[in-house]
Amino acid sequence: MKIAILVEDNYQVLEVWYPYLRLREEGVETVLVGTGKGEYKSKEGYPAKEEQAIQKIKVDDFQGVVIPGGYAPDILRRYKEVNEFVKSMYQKDKLVAAICHAGWVLASAGILKGKKATSFFAIKDDLINAGTKFVDSEVVVDGNLITSRNPYDLPAFCKEIINFLKKK
Repeated sequence: MKIAILVEDNYQVLEVWYPYLRLREEGVETVLVGTGKGEYKSKEGYPAKEEQAIQKIKVDDFQGVVIPGGYAPDILRRYKEVNEFVKSMYQKDKLVAAICHAGWVLASAGILKGKKATSFFAIKDDLINAGTKFVDSEVVVDGNLITSRNPYDLPAFCKEIINFLKKK
């Protein structure tokens, strides 16, 4: 089982590394997928090295995608390949997990209409305008879409990701 974890500059440290390592503890291969720059810095300057570029991966090689927050999602959603990858994962009923500001990518991928989701409160209106029924909860599961609000929600977020993957 292989999961893509999207990364770009200004990512939120915990929202990348907690799922990356927690899923590895469960025997899941986690891959940092970037936009082709090679290395990215968190909001605090902590580096993350791209293991694969979005332009070179295939949806069929992965069972899911985790989209961390910070301000990285605002950069990620500018890439057609990112939006197409996330949309294809969703359409193929594979895991799509997003936390914090990652809802921006979900909106740009066009997968929120009629779905229940949560996010960091500052982008609530963006999700609602994209057609989601917003729920203020630590984790929201709607089919293959799993969303959370912030780093404090990471234990519940990862628990639901693992539950979803165990059913596959």
